[in-house]
Amino acid sequence: MLARIAIFEDNDRLRESLAYLLKMNDYDVVGDYNQCNDAANIARVYKPDVVLMDIDMPGESGIRGVQLIKEAQPKTAVIMYTVFEDDDKLFQCLCAGANGYLLKKTPPAKLFDAIQEVLEGGAPMSPTIAKKVLNTFQARPDTNKYNLSPREIEVLQWLAKGYSIKLIASEMKLAFDTVRAHLKNIYQKLHVNCGKEAIAKALSERIVR
Repeated sequence: MLARIAIFEDNDRLRESLAYLLKMNDYDVVGDYNQCNDAANIARVYKPDVVLMDIDMPGESGIRGVQLIKEAQPKTAVIMYTVFEDDDKLFQCLCAGANGYLLKKTPPAKLFDAIQEVLEGGAPMSPTIAKKVLNTFQARPDTNKYNLSPREIEVLQWLAKGYSIKLIASEMKLAFDTVRAHLKNIYQKLHVNCGKEAIAKALSERIVR
């Protein structure tokens, strides 16, 4: 049985080329779309095995698209296929449930390898992205020492970038009081009294970068 693939990519030429190459290599392309606003319904109806998802698209972003697909069809594997190499986008995609992260400069043969890898339960990533993930883990040796949750680490990252509680709430799509509660827990766990002390400790001990 052919693997079922769906493509979300707003560059028409690239999307059509991907669909053609996949069909020529014995994949069943169940649909290709220039936005992911209806990603949840598409996932429920067509039940793709793998989704190739761009990040920057009109309407909902690809990061939100991952969440919609995973909520509707948890077994569908999502590979981000993007030009973005920055840590924030990578972190947000992985937190949203992405199974792989490939840069668009990836050769077609490597793309096919990645699809096969994710079908077998792997987590394919472009070499530079895999290195970033490894560096992130290596740069946080003391995270577990303070028992910080992934959500608390994310809040701390935004705080270290100078974001206010209101802006952090907006970026993370959380209530103001929820972020404030996270910060209170962070201060207690880090044994500090304020945001400045938390940032200084987080940076000096490489809990965040």
